[in-house]
Amino acid sequence: MSKGGGGKIFTPTNQIRLTNIAVVRMKKGGKRFEIACYKNKVQSWRQKIEKDIDEVLQSETVFTNVSKGQVAKKEELIKCFSSEDQKKICLEILEKGELQVSDKERHANQEASLKEVASIVSDKCINPETQTPYTVSMIESAMKDIHFSLNPKRNNKQQALDVIKQLAGVIPIQRAQMKVRMTIPGKEAKKLKEKVITMVSVESESFDPDLNIVGFIDPGHFRTIEEILSGQSKGRAKIEVLSLKNVTDTGDVALT
Repeated sequence: MSKGGGGKIFTPTNQIRLTNIAVVRMKKGGKRFEIACYKNKVQSWRQKIEKDIDEVLQSETVFTNVSKGQVAKKEELIKCFSSEDQKKICLEILEKGELQVSDKERHANQEASLKEVASIVSDKCINPETQTPYTVSMIESAMKDIHFSLNPKRNNKQQALDVIKQLAGVIPIQRAQMKVRMTIPGKEAKKLKEKVITMVSVESESFDPDLNIVGFIDPGHFRTIEEILSGQSKGRAKIEVLSLKNVTDTGDVALT
């Protein structure tokens, strides 16, 4: 940087400084180009979870070196991309470029994603032989046994379906929902219903005089709901399993 008139410090016009960023890099025409993105947003964009490009790009600017703040020259963009449209080029780099992360960060991200996938599988599935859910740690262990690897272009829900299909060959597992009945004393009905209702797909609801809710839940939510109802009503509220509903990969259901 240089000092201009009046002693003011200014940054050259071809330099932009950004902090706390994720860099996506792409080589084209023998040159390196980079874009600056918000952390944790690149994969969300590629998996079509995040759809607002303004939430992904920190700047609609193409760089030759983000860390040094060096902006690509107009003639370089035209030569390599046949365009000087910064946003269009940013989108191409975002789609085809390589996300720059450290080995430590990459490992931490993979571990977090694997745990989330295992958690989804645990919530959605049961062991059909025992009619009980698998714990997250049991699913994680089974995923290691089959050497499951993440696909960065698929979101975690999609990858959970991949895991279920692969695990089906080595352990008894099936997607299912529990049909349950919750009985909550009238005085506590409103408060307890608010705490559990987001985990329930309600089929019917009635008061007589207790609140009775019949609906479907993911198996992994059974214990959570049971602890909320029993713990906050001193055992007066309860949940019971009525049946299990198998869910196929196409979303069709078969009652068991």
